[in-house]
Amino acid sequence: MSDTEGIKQVVKETYGEIAEQKRDLSSCCGDSDCSDKTTIFNDDYSQLAGYNPDADLGLGCGLPTQFAQIKPGDTVVDLGSGAGNDCFVAREIAGSSGHVIGVDMTDQMVTKARQNAEKLGLDNVEFRLGEIEELPIADNSADVVVSNCVMNLVPSKERAFAETYRILKPGAHFSISDIVLQGELPEPLKKAAAMYVGCVAGAMQSVDYLNLIKETGFVNMQVQKEQQVPLPDSTLLRFLTPEQLSKFKNDNIGVYSVTVYAEKPTA
Repeated sequence: MSDTEGIKQVVKETYGEIAEQKRDLSSCCGDSDCSDKTTIFNDDYSQLAGYNPDADLGLGCGLPTQFAQIKPGDTVVDLGSGAGNDCFVAREIAGSSGHVIGVDMTDQMVTKARQNAEKLGLDNVEFRLGEIEELPIADNSADVVVSNCVMNLVPSKERAFAETYRILKPGAHFSISDIVLQGELPEPLKKAAAMYVGCVAGAMQSVDYLNLIKETGFVNMQVQKEQQVPLPDSTLLRFLTPEQLSKFKNDNIGVYSVTVYAEKPTA
């Protein structure tokens, strides 16, 4: 997919249906017709303090809060907060003196997240409707930014990282889990809406992704975790011919889940 507004509309519609439990998104597949359920995207949150099963829709590709070095009293922003899963874990670490803000562009997700926060009685966790390319958050206000398998869904990743930079305080940092590529995807995968909302078709090349972070101005970048995501043959054959699938495998194209840390310079 290449049309920016078209991409956003597909993502909104799909994740809105997920929030309302009208659709089940199997990571790497993108719709409920996919017969292969890959679990490597969806890391296990259940043992983390603050975990709330009502907020876990299985849409992540890592555990950014585990690596985010959140401290009591921190202001934490979660980009693409969904039903609030990472926000509630972050709040457990930031404590009652902290402040957690989730931002999501899908009305249904924001509504669901607010309902979950109300059930938990949390008055220092809030959810705002907005897009990552134009965050409804003040400059230099966040101590930590986290995000879980969302940046790959954003058409303008340059703008998304620029906004992340803007809202972080000088010396503050982010920890973002995302999907990146090594090697070029075949055209049928790039153009498939299902593969886009499934976090694959919109992913950047790994080297370009890391370079973009540096070019935005971030420093002390490090990859905190990396693992390859297996794409089942039966999934790929929905979009590729057997010959294309064979070439895909022979070209050693890799889809990876990564968690990346970087800091905004102090001054």
